[in-house]
Parts: sequence; C-alpha cells; structure tokens
Amino acid sequence: MTTVHVPRDSAARSAGADEVAAAFARHPDVRVVRNGSRGMLWLEPLVEVTTDHGRVGYGPVTPDRVPELLDAIRAGADHDLHLGPVDDLPWMRAQNRICLARVGVTDPLSTTDYENHGGIKGLRRALDIGPEATVAEVTESGLRGRGGAGFPAGIKWKTVADTPGELKFVCCNADEGDSGTFADRMLLEGDPFCLIEGMTIAAHAVGATEGYIYIRSEYPDAVTTFRRAVDIAYAHNWLGEDILGRGLRFDLHVRVGAGAYICGEETSMLESLEGKRGVVRAKPPIPAITGLFGRPTVVNNVLTLASVPRILADGGTAYHKLGVERSRGTQVFQLAGNVKHGGVFETDFGISLRDLVEHHGGGTRSGRPVRAVQVGGPLGAYIPESGLDLPMDYEKFAEAGAMLGHGGIVVFDDTVDMAAMARFAFEFCAEESCGKCTPCRVGAVRGVEVIDRITGGEDPDANMALLNDLCDLMTDGSLCAMGGLTPNPVRSALLHFADDFTPRRATS
Repeated sequence: MTTVHVPRDSAARSAGADEVAAAFARHPDVRVVRNGSRGMLWLEPLVEVTTDHGRVGYGPVTPDRVPELLDAIRAGADHDLHLGPVDDLPWMRAQNRICLARVGVTDPLSTTDYENHGGIKGLRRALDIGPEATVAEVTESGLRGRGGAGFPAGIKWKTVADTPGELKFVCCNADEGDSGTFADRMLLEGDPFCLIEGMTIAAHAVGATEGYIYIRSEYPDAVTTFRRAVDIAYAHNWLGEDILGRGLRFDLHVRVGAGAYICGEETSMLESLEGKRGVVRAKPPIPAITGLFGRPTVVNNVLTLASVPRILADGGTAYHKLGVERSRGTQVFQLAGNVKHGGVFETDFGISLRDLVEHHGGGTRSGRPVRAVQVGGPLGAYIPESGLDLPMDYEKFAEAGAMLGHGGIVVFDDTVDMAAMARFAFEFCAEESCGKCTPCRVGAVRGVEVIDRITGGEDPDANMALLNDLCDLMTDGSLCAMGGLTPNPVRSALLHFADDFTPRRATS
C-alpha cells in the first residue's frame, strides 16, 4: 500500500488538490491522507509519498499526471515532478517551525497524529505547574502579540488573572483581513488542535471557563475544519467539564464574522461577539479588565495562542533564546504579491527583509526589479528597495516608521504607481472604517480627494501641505489603529516615491 499525502488547504484546493486526491483514490493500492499545506504555494498541489527515506515530494501535480506518477513511484524510477525529500528542500530547511511544526505534516483532524507529534504536552505541563507558573512561563518567553500590536502576552494574561471575577473569557481573533496574510487560515486548516490547546492553556492560566474564536466568513474551509476539531476535542476530553481528568473546565465556541475589516481590532471583535455592530470601543477600560460582556478577557490572535503549547512544553527560557532584543521567538512571515516563491516562512525574528524577499522569495515573479515592499497589511508602510536590509524586529521597524503587523509581506516591482497605492490606503480606510470617529470616517474620504487633486495638477503645493496636515490629524485624532495607521503608507509613498505624485497629463 502506497501512502500519498495531498493537501486539503484552501490554497492547494484552489489549484486542484481535490481532483488530484480523487485521481489517486481511484487506485486500490493507494492510501490518500489529506494534510495541510507545507506553505510552498508555488508548488501546489504538492504531493508527498511516504518512503523508507522519509516523505518525498512531487509537484505541482495535475490529475492527468497521476497514473504516470504512480507508475514511476512503483518502479522506483525518476520523474520530472520529483522534488526529493520535502524536509530537505531549501525552503523548509531554512525555517524554524514552532507555530507551523505540524502544518503539512499531520492529518489535521487526527488526535493520534497530534499527540505523536508533540501535541498536548504543553497543556499537561501547564496543569502540572499551575496557573501562576503558567503565566510566568509565558512572561519569561517574551512572547508578544502576533496580531499586529506586539503587546507582551504574559502581561495581558497576568492582568486578567489578577482581576477578580467569577466569569472570565479567552477570545481568539482569527479575523485575518490584512492583504497578503494567510498564516492564520493555514494553521486553522492544517493544525486546529494546536490552537485549541493554546486557548485551553490560556484559560487555565487566567481562570477562564469559556472561550470564543472569531473566524472571518471568507474562510469557510477553516470554519468547517475548526468546528470539526472542536467536536473531536470534546469527544477526547480535551475540552469540556473535566479536561484530561484534571478538574479544568473550558468550553469553546466558534463564531463567524460578517466580513468587517475593523473587527480585526480587538474591541470591535468583542462588540461583534456580543451581537452588536462591529464598532471600536474607547479605552480605557481595557478588555483584560472589562472585555466580553464586561468581564475580564484575554484577547490574542491565532499565532500568539499557537505559540503557547510549545512554550509550555519546552519552557519559556528556551523560547526566549530565539529571536533578537525585545522580539523573541519566531514569526510566520507570509510572502505575497509580485513574488516568485509565495508562501509561509517561519523563522526567528532578526532575519532581514531582503533575505525573505530576494533569497527565499526569489525576487519578483515578473522578473523585474523590486521597487517597494509593504509589510504589515494595507496600513503598513512602503519600504523601498534600498531599505530591504531592515531586520524583522518590532523596534527596528518602528524606528524606520514601519510596522511588522501580522507578518504579511507584499512585493511590488518597478511598474507600480505609488501615488495610486497611497490613494488606495485612503480608499480602503473609507470603505472599512467603523465610522465612530470623525478623523477616520471623514479624513479617509478627504484623503482620496486631495490625492486626486495633486495628481490632477490642481494647486499641487497647497494640496500637498493639506495632505500632510490631514495625515497628522488622522494619526493624532483617530480612536483606533484603523485611522491612526492609514497615514503610514501615504507618508512612506510621499517620502520614497515623490515623483509618482507629479501631476498627470490627461490622455485622449
């Protein structure tokens, strides 16, 4: 019997993975396992065959090539789609996978696979050492929020743990809406038990008994997979009244968002979870003290909580040894846009942006020179080619007027119009603003108009001064990061690509 692994990840399915799996399944001597994606999206559908020498990859595989591929595998012959052992491929060998350690390796819904690859060890240790020591381990690790803000997770957890309350919550924000980001989705589809374990550890640490995961509606496969994983976790006593027979109670619920980008902001998500319109709350009070339904609440994103099981299993000190300065551990970087090798790449903080884009990403897909790279989603700054040696470090990015955000990296070649990209930042904000504060709601609309006047040649100097004033107002006056960060891409485009804002001549 030949065991063949075919990804069930959404990216692989969009490239024909379901049809490839069906073609293999038609052969009675083939066992098909649907795993997650390894993250090398340019090779999807990537098929892996279990051999005595490990799992060997072939790709991209199309359904019509399955019979000839099987003949070559059975005969031990070479094939033009042969890639070699997947773990030895340069893309994989260069990574340090902690969040994604099992993604692409295991059957996402197999508890046996999960435990055989290190799952539940972190939860067992957390139960052994107790809540206070669990919080201390997370604090010692230096883990910071991977959703964008970079706030220390241990401090947030300790605040919730120290706040009195009979009812506390753990909420996971999986409303991954930034352009060029897909790591949350890949983990939800490829290793859902990791997130369940991380949320359960958080609940144990702070005294919460109820949790919610808020998944964006644009991720139907992730929703389906995670709901199935939750049901399986209850059946295996990993959730519920007496988890692992240790007296811990934690109930986990899945909620699906309605497609509002603003619900990536924690207080908007809480409003939505309460059945209200997703609108930003003023702070203080902070969610750690007055969160969901007014109760103390841990709010973390997928990659933050997915880091927790490994931290507890290996100890906070081991995790703290990874990374640089105040950016400890690993980050899952997502390469997208005009890039030759797009996908997810997890490694320690400190790697340079140039190394990610040019070495691992292979440069632009078009083959033209890189002109700009946007890091941190649609509200992130544009970094010119000359700035690509910037290390992936929270503080170094802040010093450069940029932000790491969720680790999304979008590449542009030398054909990009940066004035148009600056205009898009305002346009995006106008579309996605919750509308609660005037600087964001009105400022974004005015921003589009001002850029149109500048590129249209209407009193460019006066309108450029107006644009800068508008950016200052939105940064200082907006209630949340939606309006406060929108000037980032605009200012960086003006700083590094000023020539693109010269008046355009009308064409007949």
